[in-house]
Amino acid sequence: MPRIYVHPLPVRIWHWINALGFVAMIVTGFQIRYIGLIDLMSFRTAVVLHEWIGFVLIGNFFVWLIFYLFTDKIRVYHPELNPMKHFRASFRQAMFYGYGIFKGDPNPHHVSVYQKFNSMQSMSYQVIMLLLVPLQFWTGVLLWDVQRFSGMIEVLGGVRVVDTATC
Repeated sequence: MPRIYVHPLPVRIWHWINALGFVAMIVTGFQIRYIGLIDLMSFRTAVVLHEWIGFVLIGNFFVWLIFYLFTDKIRVYHPELNPMKHFRASFRQAMFYGYGIFKGDPNPHHVSVYQKFNSMQSMSYQVIMLLLVPLQFWTGVLLWDVQRFSGMIEVLGGVRVVDTATC
């Protein structure tokens, strides 16, 4: 049986950059938030690294977005527009995850190059990548320069609210 690469090389590289970047963001974020409790590096070094890595991840997101917008791979993200078909497929997948997997039932979703996500994964991935990740980046940029973006931060409810959305 021939090997099928569901994720092309650029996407695999993108995922590794994201994985390393998010781990580094978590480590530097803990260092910044819990100053004095965790002493892996100086506070200033943690802030500088956090900012640089954040901008690398924002750039990496746009590389991902441009890759999918300008290649035929965008089809993997086309949702099922028929609500009943989507609900049935999601229900079958949920039944498999909750019960069938333990009985050895076959997965109702069959992976292919253009169908790499089941209906539950597809919807989750779209919400995460098109709503939550951009929201996190946007609030991170607001906190990057609080003085410059103070008006927008106040409109959104203050630094604590924006900081909560960033975490």
